Amino acid sequence: MNNIDAMRALGGVSPLEGVKSAKKTEQSSGVSFKDTLNGFMNEVNSMQSQADESIEKMATGEITDLHQVMTSVEEAKTAFNMMMEIRNKVMDAYDEVMRMRL
Repeated sequence: MNNIDAMRALGGVSPLEGVKSAKKTEQSSGVSFKDTLNGFMNEVNSMQSQADESIEKMATGEITDLHQVMTSVEEAKTAFNMMMEIRNKVMDAYDEVMRMRL
């Protein structure tokens, strides 16, 4: 009797069943990790565009409130930094998986 059979005999769940249930959950929710990242990147891009636009409007005199401009710039900066941290974590995870394969 191997470990997986022993787990089943004790009423446990096999590791493969956990993977299958994770796939079913992803399919039932309809939102993939890729779609989530793409949506986040699009949102960060639009924040960057809004910040650039508010800087241009301040330079032309359409906006006189410096606080409004600084808020949009800082929001875009924070979102970009968060996106870069997510990217770094994904790359670290990928590197770790590649090390496990060797």
